[in-house]
Amino acid sequence: MEVSGVASTRLDQLEEGSEGNYLRNFELESSNNYNGLNHQFHSMNALEILRETIRILRYNSTSFMMIAALLVCPVTAIFLSNILVDQNIVKRLTIKLMLVAKSSGLPLRSFIKQSCHRFSETVISSTVCFPLFITLSLLSKAAVVYCVDCTYSRKSVDISKFQVIMGKIWKRVAVTYAWASMVIVGCITLFCVLLFAVCSSFSVLGFWPDLNLYAAILVGVVFSIVFANAIIICNVATVISVLEDVSGPQAFLQSSVLIRGQTQVGLLLYLGSTIGLAFVEGLFEHRVKTLSYGDGSSRIWEGPLLVIMYSFVVLIDLMMNAVFYFSCRSYRMEAADGECQSILDTIVASAESVVVP
Repeated sequence: MEVSGVASTRLDQLEEGSEGNYLRNFELESSNNYNGLNHQFHSMNALEILRETIRILRYNSTSFMMIAALLVCPVTAIFLSNILVDQNIVKRLTIKLMLVAKSSGLPLRSFIKQSCHRFSETVISSTVCFPLFITLSLLSKAAVVYCVDCTYSRKSVDISKFQVIMGKIWKRVAVTYAWASMVIVGCITLFCVLLFAVCSSFSVLGFWPDLNLYAAILVGVVFSIVFANAIIICNVATVISVLEDVSGPQAFLQSSVLIRGQTQVGLLLYLGSTIGLAFVEGLFEHRVKTLSYGDGSSRIWEGPLLVIMYSFVVLIDLMMNAVFYFSCRSYRMEAADGECQSILDTIVASAESVVVP
């Protein structure tokens, strides 16, 4: 499995010339690059990871566009439109959250009301769409990791091989995703309990409502940092469960060790992706759900366009997670002679060896 720095150079060379010339020149490059003398390992910053992601996308654009069209776009369309969400349930949950906020001493300003409504809608939508997340969305994550691994290993993307691989690794990937979901739910629950406890304490002590609101904002900022780190660990753990024979808590432990020293890069990647997704989601909320021209014909073209934009940002985010894993791994791995074989190729070879003619 190639390290990210070397793979970046190879992708640049591949873009400049034909694939045939690149493969013929690779034999000459191997004798110079893999004698253990000139092999260098280094990590990439957030901008370099984004550039590397764009190179990989350009190099293997057909496969990634198919993943976006077949796996990402359907989930995005359903999630953004909230067609499966019962708004009556959202309203009831919003009212309950507002009552809890009022009992804790928070002033019921428009910001609090909007936050309660948005939180309720997100919770209901995520719950309803969870079957899609654990099937199509999880399959898209595995497919993106497979394509990135094929790019670094200089292998062509083979759907039949991917099917064999998914048959072998699906259980551990699903288990890791289930653990990631529990971690996220646990973080959100802990935040709600802590927020209620802090606001109630300030209210009992007789502080002003505005000071109570500032304390809630401070708790929210601290939670955002903790939550972002948890998301980074979950994303890398999912990549690890695809590429390595670990799952569940072991994948999370290995992920936390792997990104040590690279957390700032992961936070920048998460921040950029979150801003991009929030921007497109806000446009969809304003232009498609709320605003329309005349008879609502603007939704006919703006809706699909924003779904495609959101799906593209999701695809880039998945690719950056995979590249971030390779960057962290190349930062920690020791120099070794020869080329490391991809574990996915090992899975395919072992599956073919058990087939009796």
